[in-house]
Parts: sequence; structure tokens; C-alpha cells
Amino acid sequence: MAILQPSFAAKRFRVVDGDTLTLDGETIRLHGIDAPEAGQTCAAAKGGRWPCGNAAIKALTLLIGDATPVCDDRGKDAYGRTLSVCAVRGRDVNRQMVERGAAWAFRRYADDYAAAEDTARAAGRGIWQAPTETAWDYRAHRWAAAAEAAPSDCPIKGNVSGAKRIYHAPWSPWYDRTRVSPAKGERWFCTEAEALAAGWRAPAWGG
Repeated sequence: MAILQPSFAAKRFRVVDGDTLTLDGETIRLHGIDAPEAGQTCAAAKGGRWPCGNAAIKALTLLIGDATPVCDDRGKDAYGRTLSVCAVRGRDVNRQMVERGAAWAFRRYADDYAAAEDTARAAGRGIWQAPTETAWDYRAHRWAAAAEAAPSDCPIKGNVSGAKRIYHAPWSPWYDRTRVSPAKGERWFCTEAEALAAGWRAPAWGG
């Protein structure tokens, strides 16, 4: 598989969320895992909720640290992101996210990290400390609720702030606070792919 070689001089990378980062301008979606969404909370072992989405972002940020991740190229997903296994100092970051209970193995698409997930679940780590909603079910439920109130069942909000065009899907922490003003050039989208094709970008929640 091809290796995405980052610029040694620039080392420009940014954590977007718990399973996505940008590397020298390339959007990387970590292959085989699905982390909690940024605004998602999970069930806690002693009751109540904890911010598992924020915890996933912090976990990925700490795993990368001040190193430059090296990521392979496994093709594009439906949103034009490069699917990758990323390594830092030779260690598989995707696997470590699952092992720590910071992400689910995305078995719908790959079984690469099924064993790592089984271990994390048995140990009750992170998202496995109590029965909780998966990231994909969380997205589906948030989407269904938002689509009922959105024009033409198109619930993605395209926001304009200065020169920035950012879209907010229903699972975005800022979704409920975002208003769509057509007079400012803002608009609704039916899919993330449509928003990306029109020049909008997803928000980045990492540092």
C-alpha cells in the first residue's frame, strides 16, 4: 500500500475528532475504527454519563503527541477522505484507540481490530465500562430527529463565518446553536458529500 509521506519540514497535522485527522492538508479517516462523536456522551459504570466524544479526541491527541504520524493509503471513503492505518513510532494508532476503549472496531467494514475490541470490552475500558450507544447508532438517531424538522429532510447546516464555510451534521456539538441564514450565503445540505462538494468542510474539534 502507498504511504502518505508527510512533509518533514512542515509536519502539519491536526486532530479533527477521535477517528479523523488532517496531515499536510490531507483528510485522514482512521481505517477499521469508529470513535464517539465530539458531542457524544456514554454511560458511566456507576451511573450517569461521561463525555466519551471529548475523551476520544484527547486520546488520539495524546497518542500522536509531538510526533508526525505516518499513514498508509487504503483508498477514499464516500466523503473523499483517505482511509488509513496511521502509525506513530511504529505503533498502530488505530489499534491503540480500540485497545484503550476510545473507539469501537468498525466491524461493518473491517475486522482488523475485532480482537483488540474484545479485549477492551472484557476489561471494561472506556466505552465498555457500561452498555452504551455506539457512534453509528448515535449518528442515526440524531439524523432522524433533525431531518423531521429540516427543510426537505436535509438536516446538515452550512454555516458561513468570515471566509470559512463549515457544515454541522446533526451530531455536531454546535448543531442546535447554529442557524442557517440564506442572506449570508448559508444553506442546508442533504448529505455530507453534498456539503463537501459545495466547498464546505466539517468542523475540527481537536487541537
